[in-house]
Amino acid sequence: MQGTSIVENCEARLLVRRQGRGRPVVLLPSQARDSDDYEELATGLEHGGYLVLRPQPRGIGDSTGPLTEITLRDLAQDVAKVIEVEAAGKAVILGHAFGHYVARMVAHAFPGTVAGIVVAASAAKTYPAHLSKAVTEAGDPNLPDETRLAALRLAFFAPGNDPTCWLRGWHPHMQEVQRAARLAVEQETYWAGGTVPLLDLQAEFDPFKPPERRNEMRDDFGERVSIALVRNASHALIPEQPAAVVGATLSWMRSIGHI
Repeated sequence: MQGTSIVENCEARLLVRRQGRGRPVVLLPSQARDSDDYEELATGLEHGGYLVLRPQPRGIGDSTGPLTEITLRDLAQDVAKVIEVEAAGKAVILGHAFGHYVARMVAHAFPGTVAGIVVAASAAKTYPAHLSKAVTEAGDPNLPDETRLAALRLAFFAPGNDPTCWLRGWHPHMQEVQRAARLAVEQETYWAGGTVPLLDLQAEFDPFKPPERRNEMRDDFGERVSIALVRNASHALIPEQPAAVVGATLSWMRSIGHI
């Protein structure tokens, strides 16, 4: 079953793509990108027996809502409302890159909506400032393609993987909106992601989480955390290795009883 709906949360109106049947899985996109990135992932999870929900973040496409003086909690409330309206029961949330901040905040602020979190290509607690600059450059259509491709290779795509697919699909006006929303909340507030099970789905060449930081979440949160490493991928992860992401996510959801 496929379709779209509009979910209202206070002043926000969110376009939601839904497909499949079964226990719910919510996919949250990377910074300044949209839910259209996850067609292949959504199809794989649907075939695995799940209801897949892809809320378009406010400010992108047909999703609207205030964009000034908002925080990560506002974005999390949007997602929690989507789960409340569109899902029967708690959902697993897969947050890709920036999306993992939102996912963790949902579990912290709205624990009744979340069964578990997949943090996909999540950044470590701290990372070099030049990586944030690369994210902005990668998504700036006013820059030459050569500059943007260099930024994509630096921050998002593993050696040998073609980054040209990510020259498209950016919403540059959302870069600072989402960055400011994240910085408006102390990291320690949401970092634990409540008390739910966590899958730290890492990419082999992700500069945001280098090898020496790979056990950071396990060290912080112990046995709540499962770790899976996807080879030949970087921070983009999902367009690089969608089948591996589907396989690891399905295996983990079944291991925690989300079936």
